[in-house]
Amino acid sequence: MFKFKQFEISQDKCAMKIGTDAVLLGAWTPTHNNPFSILDIGAGTGILALMMAQRTNAEQIDGVEIDDLAHEQAVENFENSPWADRLFCYHADLETFANEIEEEYDLIISNPPFYSEDYKTNNSQRDKARFQDSLPFDLLIEVVDHFLSDIGIFSIIVPSKEEDNIIHLAATFALYPLKVTRVKGTQNSEIKRSLIAFSREMIPQIPLDELTLEIERHQYTPEFKELVQDFYLKL
Repeated sequence: MFKFKQFEISQDKCAMKIGTDAVLLGAWTPTHNNPFSILDIGAGTGILALMMAQRTNAEQIDGVEIDDLAHEQAVENFENSPWADRLFCYHADLETFANEIEEEYDLIISNPPFYSEDYKTNNSQRDKARFQDSLPFDLLIEVVDHFLSDIGIFSIIVPSKEEDNIIHLAATFALYPLKVTRVKGTQNSEIKRSLIAFSREMIPQIPLDELTLEIERHQYTPEFKELVQDFYLKL
């Protein structure tokens, strides 16, 4: 059980456990468009949908998850949260979901599988959760374009090496960066992640900044603390 300030998450059935990436994305994602409807693609434990439920007044917050056990876990976490009446998780692959669901979302959020390398483990559930071939970026962006409303925002976290790739891919669907934050562990370490928010509006100059997580091991920067303080119990 992982306890946050306003909700708890069970994760014993999920291959991928809660990590800093998901919490960063959920806390960082822009919500200034006051979304009525939100979609979490690849919901996993349901953490991003739950963070959005805490941060917004959205009346409809949907997740979609392909893995049987992860879907079961997300449903359980939704039902045990303070916002159960606003949360729902579909059990489907993304193509089926896009073909069968007629909805429009003002905010779409995703912490997608990262690893496109050939190496796989012996755990097929973990591989599915972690490897890009189970949710390729081109399919993800195509589905986002299908569901995103005119005022919608799409928010994602990717390895920094994928930043240019996904920005160029999104541009082919007329989705453009709204905000970019590059994340590194310490001041002297390399940038490892990129948080990117897209919209349908092309802006002349994209706000770009950096976020450093730690001053040293377990000593967090004021910027990181400010970003996640509404969620982590000890911050």
